[in-house]
Amino acid sequence: MKTTPDPDTRLLIFGGSGFVGRALCRQLVAAGFDRIIVPTRRRAHARALNVLPGVTVLEASIQDDAGLRTLVSQADVVLNLIAILQGSETAFEAAHVHWPRRLVQACEAAGGRRLVHVSALGVAEDAPSRYLRSKARGEAVIRASGLDWRLLRPSVIFGAEDRFLNLFAELQQSFPVLPLAGAKAQFQPVWVEDVATALCRLIEAPGAAGQVFEATGPQVLSLRELVQLSGRLLSRERPVVPLPAALAWLQALFMECLPGEPLMSRDNLASMQVPNIAGGRLPGLKALGIQPRSVAGVLDVQPRALRLDDWRRRVRG
Repeated sequence: MKTTPDPDTRLLIFGGSGFVGRALCRQLVAAGFDRIIVPTRRRAHARALNVLPGVTVLEASIQDDAGLRTLVSQADVVLNLIAILQGSETAFEAAHVHWPRRLVQACEAAGGRRLVHVSALGVAEDAPSRYLRSKARGEAVIRASGLDWRLLRPSVIFGAEDRFLNLFAELQQSFPVLPLAGAKAQFQPVWVEDVATALCRLIEAPGAAGQVFEATGPQVLSLRELVQLSGRLLSRERPVVPLPAALAWLQALFMECLPGEPLMSRDNLASMQVPNIAGGRLPGLKALGIQPRSVAGVLDVQPRALRLDDWRRRVRG
């Protein structure tokens, strides 16, 4: 499902300076879009976007409703990539429910704007984690609106700057044994470039209005298998010791008490109770004309698709 971009289409991307947003902006420019606005709290956070022709980085706050309406009025299509993986109930509610509600109101006040929203696999009002429940409530706000909305639900996303496979590669460089919580949890990892392509196509895809699409890779892997894969790619695979539920919970609690953002939280563990795989009832990447690539397949043709080559140099150096 390929479309020719309308050169007059004005795009507004919230979260455009993040991991997925940077890949999306590169692909949008390559596809021919040249009227792209990326708001950010600090211009320094979006340095990588400054070199892209047609991308305008604006230092702006999205907390002010009047300012938000002004931003939205400058666009024909709004893309929302803002999300958090860790936080309190209040933080999840603010990022995943209140923010989409304010964004919908701004789009409606501007006369109606097309809204492309990134959600997550496994969302449900009765899901076991705060993350998934808040994502479901945010989806409900968008689906109840009168906007031309399109939703994308990706599995865990991997790529050169991910905080997933690269993290496990680094841990295996540092520790002789890897105790692993949630070792049996199932994922269907999707390449960040495939996610970016899907978002590009959802902007103008005919017939996509009011639809939810799943974004997954071709393989279902357990967390343990993913950790072992990252170790093999590093040539430094470590023994993985799955933790029983009680120890996994204690490990996550301990990590929450450490300074900075935790590597694992109890809410993350709760999310992993839900298989992070395609349900089969919704259209996927193939419906958008995308043949998704696996982790190993990406690395075969593009070794720098992860930072693992950097880890290799450190190990061998």
